[in-house]
Amino acid sequence: MINIFEVNETNKMIEQENLDVRTITMGISLLDCIDSDLQQVNRKIYDKITTLARNLVKTGDEISGEYGIPVVNKRISVTPIALVGGAACKAPEDFVTLAETLDRAAKEVGVNFIGGYSALVSKGMTKADEMLIRSIPEALAATERVCSSINLGSSKTGINMDAVKLMGEIVLATAQATREQDSLGCAKLVVFCNAPDDNPFMAGAFHGVTEADAIINVGVSGPGVVKTALEKVRGKDFEVLCETIKKTAFKVTRVGQLVAQEASKRLGIPFGIVDLSLAPTPAIGDSVADILHEIGVEYAGAPGTTAALALLNDQVKKGGVMASSYVGGLSGAFIPVSEDQGMIDAVNANALTIEKLEAMTCVCSVGLDMIAIPGDTKASTIAGIIADECAIGMVNQKTTAVRLIPVIGKGVGETVEFGGLLGYAPIMPVNPYSCEAFVNRGGRIPAPIHSFKN
Repeated sequence: MINIFEVNETNKMIEQENLDVRTITMGISLLDCIDSDLQQVNRKIYDKITTLARNLVKTGDEISGEYGIPVVNKRISVTPIALVGGAACKAPEDFVTLAETLDRAAKEVGVNFIGGYSALVSKGMTKADEMLIRSIPEALAATERVCSSINLGSSKTGINMDAVKLMGEIVLATAQATREQDSLGCAKLVVFCNAPDDNPFMAGAFHGVTEADAIINVGVSGPGVVKTALEKVRGKDFEVLCETIKKTAFKVTRVGQLVAQEASKRLGIPFGIVDLSLAPTPAIGDSVADILHEIGVEYAGAPGTTAALALLNDQVKKGGVMASSYVGGLSGAFIPVSEDQGMIDAVNANALTIEKLEAMTCVCSVGLDMIAIPGDTKASTIAGIIADECAIGMVNQKTTAVRLIPVIGKGVGETVEFGGLLGYAPIMPVNPYSCEAFVNRGGRIPAPIHSFKN
């Protein structure tokens, strides 16, 4: 049983080392909102979200105040909207009305993001899936809090290259639709291979169809805590290093477990999972890149970086799984560029490239995240980058993702400012050579042989 003494042990972590619970995310099933009448679907969605989540923000704030644990974000994820709106939506514009309803509901209950404007198309696209995907640029331009995610591949089904090609075009169209905000819409759009059903982090959160009617998922954080712990074992061997990371991850995860259980009890909604991901912020000292530096590489991207990240990711999971019976989501080290000051410094020092970031994603549970690229990047190039990342996830049976931001009107050497948790980012160069003939082939890349396990 978790008690207040375990929480007291973390006081220093909270006060001095940026420990926080990054998000309490309420997952809500909207399957019972399906209707052939679009107006009725919108009404049902709004009513269900505002009823179930009406006390979510208040409860998170109360837990934070009582235990002294910062709970940074309160969020909602819903059933992929392509499934919910399929019977009623006859055009992409109809799906936009659902996005606007999600946005209104999110504002009403006070959450900062709502995820699930999503489609699952790893093997093929229904008409509803395609309409939702084509509606994304308008939907993200018309809303403030809606996040969109599309699952394009899996280890079991392969990679849907028709959808990959389409998403290259949609990312660019979303950048154009939000160009007045430095293409901010793309920061709320992520594509996946092997997307998890219970991810509490945005922009990729959605409520999987195998989940309960409602669920509480919690995402913890704590790069600053891990870095501070490692400062005390500088020069020690890898055994000491690994033990230190495991013990620290255990303590951090216990905090998340406590918050999840309290939120579940107070809201009367079952506890789902704790996500162990180390999620950085733009704050100094709250950086995954700084942990890699403390492990021994001069900058993220230097030789040895991928090995250091593999070690970090594995030890965080080993420590975390001992602290909670229900671990899920992504549970890996996030390596976004714009949200991590150490990553930004590495890019500015020419130590870190997109190609090196891609190599790093082979050993952590997320992908190319919050990377600003030139606004004149071709849609086919974006699709090629997405395909590469999906291939890493498919072959290695792990989750990978891409969240690229082609900033319209800006090029390499310039900087884009997003603000808040999204931070700022230097525009990174992309490989100038074409993959258009590859992307245009169409069809599906088959699943690897090891996927055949029946």
